[in-house]
Amino acid sequence: MPTQEEIFEKIRVALVDALGVDDDEVTPEATLVGDLGAESIDFLDIVFRLEKAFDMSIPRGELFPEDILTNAEYIKDGKLTEAGLDEVRKRMPFADLEEFAKNPVVGDFGNLLTVADMCRFVETKLSSAG
Repeated sequence: MPTQEEIFEKIRVALVDALGVDDDEVTPEATLVGDLGAESIDFLDIVFRLEKAFDMSIPRGELFPEDILTNAEYIKDGKLTEAGLDEVRKRMPFADLEEFAKNPVVGDFGNLLTVADMCRFVETKLSSAG
């Protein structure tokens, strides 16, 4: 099992390669969309690079549950409903959703995920696989 530092380094490399950002821009607090400029198409590339870097499989929607954000059952007036928030919490236990939950505008969701969240995701995934 790689150390937290090794996991962060591999994620940093994946993000630098996928997004064309500088090494020093990839900090644990950096958000993928707001700070690093990731777009939805980039998430496929990021997932692919993480799968290769960590030799694991990441099913579609596991790291970025975009299907929840487009499901009318979970959205009302452009915001996630309580059921939608519950579903996101279930699917993304590695993400800190407290700030987002106060005003869960679907369009702001991309600014939620940080590099630290991705590190926790990979750690959880690797520990459950081992």
